[in-house]
Amino acid sequence: MEQSKAITRKSASNLALAFVLLPKAKRDGMSALYAFCREVDDVADDESIPVEERRRRLAAWREDVARACGRVSGEPQFIVNQELRSVIQRNRLPYELFDELIRGVEMDLDIKRYETWDELELYCYRVASVVGLLSIEIFGYTNPACQKYADYLGKALQLTNILRDVRADAERGRIYLPLEELRRHQVSEEEILRFTYSSRFSGLAEDIAARAREFYRLARETLPPEDRRSMAAAELMGSVYWRLLRKLELQRFDVFGAHPTRLSKGQKLLLVCRTWFRVLSGAVVPDYGTP
Repeated sequence: MEQSKAITRKSASNLALAFVLLPKAKRDGMSALYAFCREVDDVADDESIPVEERRRRLAAWREDVARACGRVSGEPQFIVNQELRSVIQRNRLPYELFDELIRGVEMDLDIKRYETWDELELYCYRVASVVGLLSIEIFGYTNPACQKYADYLGKALQLTNILRDVRADAERGRIYLPLEELRRHQVSEEEILRFTYSSRFSGLAEDIAARAREFYRLARETLPPEDRRSMAAAELMGSVYWRLLRKLELQRFDVFGAHPTRLSKGQKLLLVCRTWFRVLSGAVVPDYGTP
């Protein structure tokens, strides 16, 4: 798992942070899964490479993970997939979810605008909920309702990411906020691409945040109590991104500054401790999604 662990350490992401709550075997499994996600996402996002070449490379990742899943014969060629194969076998991770994830990152090759909520929600499902659905198989669960929980929480996290990264995405010519919402709030695409903040944009962002809060609420209400302990890492993710969303709200969604809004290391450490305490003490209610 050395390659996967190195990729995970280098990323310093919120997702990697959540792994500290896992026992070693599950932590190694999540490092392998995260490394796969990181690698395919980096392929899609590398704009120094022509789109058709990125498409070809993603097709190679799809074929190689099919080998790791035993979907086709042969040994995986990529080191990350070689390390992932035992995790796939041990946890019975389905090829269809890996394929769906790659379909999600492939959307970024061709789509720079989303017209409707339905279109954006499909993207959020593929790039975030699917990761959650794979993760819960590694965490282990007893109640199938955990699958809906993973779906809802993934969409909540992705919408929070989209709000935080409006400027970074605009720098790449991308706008993930649904165009139907831009029109309703009378915010033009050009304003976002020029990083122009206004009360109209604040109202637009608040409506996106309301949709995210609804997904947090659904996740909070869907997670079965009997599986709360096994979902500790996912619950930490929910807590971290919920605090990030609240921080964006306090800034009235002025997200056009040079530096994206983030939680400090101290805030994250506090959330790790609080989440672990709540899990060990048997707390019933998740630490996010409240009014």
